[in-house]
Amino acid sequence: MKYNNVQKAKFIERPNRFIAYAEINGAVEICHVKNTGRCRELLQRGCTVYLEESSNLSRKTRYDIIAAEKGKLLINMDSQAPNKAVREWLEAGGLYDAPALIKPEMMHGDSRVDFYIEDKSRKAFIEVKGVTLEKDGVAAFPDAPTERGVKHIRHLIDAMKEGYEAYLLFVIQFKPAKYIIPNDVTHPEFGSVLREAATAGVKVLAYDCKVTPDSMQLDSEVPVKLQ
Repeated sequence: MKYNNVQKAKFIERPNRFIAYAEINGAVEICHVKNTGRCRELLQRGCTVYLEESSNLSRKTRYDIIAAEKGKLLINMDSQAPNKAVREWLEAGGLYDAPALIKPEMMHGDSRVDFYIEDKSRKAFIEVKGVTLEKDGVAAFPDAPTERGVKHIRHLIDAMKEGYEAYLLFVIQFKPAKYIIPNDVTHPEFGSVLREAATAGVKVLAYDCKVTPDSMQLDSEVPVKLQ
């Protein structure tokens, strides 16, 4: 996936989940933060961030923060990017060789699942989780408690009982990553339900991404360590 009109800036502060201040070309701009997670380890005062300039002149904010530098890593922090990258990956045969049908945002029961994919006799539901949290080369999810994430995993277990294949796909929005773990310290229930799902047969996958200031693409599979 590609962005347009990306510019380099210096992060100043984030007064709430939705907006931040960044300095670009000597001027301070109010920016929309495209990630409602904490991202505290990313958005440090003075760090380099990358902004996409909007073409919508009626917007309250001119720029979106889409990526940040953390040491030698460039981490995409756009919460919409993982689903866009996964769709491109699926359309290229990333999961099934030649999927006949891909439906994003598919309703099933009382849940909206990120993707439904069907190829002849195979039918699957896929939930996507974007990962920005990194420590010593290890990726972790979530960076904040996510009851919604727990609900999504439980729904995958139920879908699998109905005969569907079920996948939880972690999209690690940087590269490289040694492996990924559930962040039990931040949300123990998420880790517990994730392990329950894996035991029940839900396939838990993770891929890192090639990230540039104006693009993100799924790349290599990364080990998932649940214990």
